[in-house]
Amino acid sequence: MDTWNGIISLLFACIELLLLFNLIVFIEKNRINIIAMLMIALLAAYQSMEFLMCQVGLQESFYPYLAFVIIGFLPPLNLLLTFTLSNSINLKKKIYLIFIPAIAFAIYYSFIIPEFAVTSCTVLYASYHYPLGDLFGVFYYLPILISIVLLIKFIKKAEDKKKKTIAKVLLFGSIFISFPVLIGFALMLSKNYSIISAMESIMCKFAFIYAVCLSFVCLYNSPFNDERNYFKYLFNNK
Repeated sequence: MDTWNGIISLLFACIELLLLFNLIVFIEKNRINIIAMLMIALLAAYQSMEFLMCQVGLQESFYPYLAFVIIGFLPPLNLLLTFTLSNSINLKKKIYLIFIPAIAFAIYYSFIIPEFAVTSCTVLYASYHYPLGDLFGVFYYLPILISIVLLIKFIKKAEDKKKKTIAKVLLFGSIFISFPVLIGFALMLSKNYSIISAMESIMCKFAFIYAVCLSFVCLYNSPFNDERNYFKYLFNNK
């Protein structure tokens, strides 16, 4: 086992946990902020799991299964955050629908846990073997794609400056974490499938930037006294 395998995952996990701790202490606990903090917590949990699998040696089938259950809830939470910001749907009536795929995969995978395996580890990412990989990938990326479309539409018509700024930050983060998918799709067209088994791991590395975006959203979406409201002065002076 390479001494440095999983070290980037540990670094990102520590930073995300530090961000999360500060947010829990300092920000207002409104709906948008709670969803954002939950996403940061899941990202930190996944990065921690990847470090434990690649460096500590916890590679029994249950651990990659648990990692996939964790990351499976990130895209629907991202979509929920978009819906909450844009008020696109009646959240009370339809909220559970966006979590059905993640719950279904978690339940189905629980019956075939032995089929999960960590196939390789590097300093940057881990590769996995898991069933229904293509189908999981579709349901994983689809909520992100929907979020991007909804955020673009919301930004075009939004009148609330604060919400518009938040939407722009979320849009940047959503597009940024989509880069690995676009690269993977291009490689698939060229019949190079080497990166596909590591796609979720690579996306979560890119999602570190999204965790920073979510932290900004939480801070910007929280009331502070004028002498502490740095974001107010930053955007009002532009």
